[in-house]
Amino acid sequence: MTAPARGVLMAAEIAEQPAVLQRLLQDGRGAIAEVAEAVRRRRPRFALLAARGTSDHAALYAKYLLEVRLNLPCGLVSPSTLTAYGARPDLADVLWIAVSQSGSSPDLVESTAAARALGAVTVAVTNAPESPLASAAELSVEVLAGEERAVAATKSYTAQLLALYLLLDTIGGGDGSAAGDLPRIAEQVLAQPDAVRLATRYRFVERLVVTARGFAYPTAREAALKLMETSFLSAHAFSGADLLHGPLAMIDEDRPVIAIVPDGAGGTALEPVLDRLHERDADVLLVGDEKVLAGWAGRRSTVDLPLPSGVPEELAPIIQIIPLQQLAHAMSVARGYDPDAPRGLSKVTKTR
Repeated sequence: MTAPARGVLMAAEIAEQPAVLQRLLQDGRGAIAEVAEAVRRRRPRFALLAARGTSDHAALYAKYLLEVRLNLPCGLVSPSTLTAYGARPDLADVLWIAVSQSGSSPDLVESTAAARALGAVTVAVTNAPESPLASAAELSVEVLAGEERAVAATKSYTAQLLALYLLLDTIGGGDGSAAGDLPRIAEQVLAQPDAVRLATRYRFVERLVVTARGFAYPTAREAALKLMETSFLSAHAFSGADLLHGPLAMIDEDRPVIAIVPDGAGGTALEPVLDRLHERDADVLLVGDEKVLAGWAGRRSTVDLPLPSGVPEELAPIIQIIPLQQLAHAMSVARGYDPDAPRGLSKVTKTR
């Protein structure tokens, strides 16, 4: 009997993303608008975000949206302060957003229930509307990604990003229309062979760094996680600013750098970092807006992975991660692994 091909599930779920984004735009916006209105009536003064793993990167993306678009002070929660240590802060006038694909991590469920009891307006953003997390929160948003069977999260991640964008844009008085073209652009990116071809280039790499600034920084963190969990290599993600504060010293010819470059303030802020990497003769893969990359004409990179222009910087993370998911998948298969079931990992991690 022929063994099943490796990575079939992950590949299929990567390919589903345009349909998932379209479904969320068509079928999810009404419910999201209701949650947004309920939050707006409460007039929160600041926000807290709770998540683990891949969902933590979606939460970090939401942090940028909250601070930049809504001018709300925002922090990332350490759930153990409420669960393991029993802290009970005053959370009146706080918007608490818990993000989880499964909605079943005990620490997120317990900390969200505690936050609600402590006065926060609590929102669960999950792919499981009947989950314990959705029940623990006062309000919930379903990301409509459908069942995700591969261990490495792909379609649920981009669905979380879009759901968070629609929620926070609506709270801020927007109509979400800027996201309308994302399914078509995602299809276009999926059709490009560049990411898969690059797997050959990086097949034998054992260490690499992923970097970005601003809205693209969560993409760097998520890309590093995908490479670690599917190819078992040492991948470190740094903000471009943090990279210059010491970790730059470890960059050499044996540690390539993947840099995500949007068209906007985040890309501009990353330029000095790329210049320093160029001075060190670093092997740099640039992933980003094709017009920005073309304007540099290879002066800041060894190889480019261009993405369609015209995507607003705050929406670009939904597109940026797709070729990096493809790269992680292709590298894992090329190295003889099965990205559908990385050794020692499970789809749901139970933590307190």
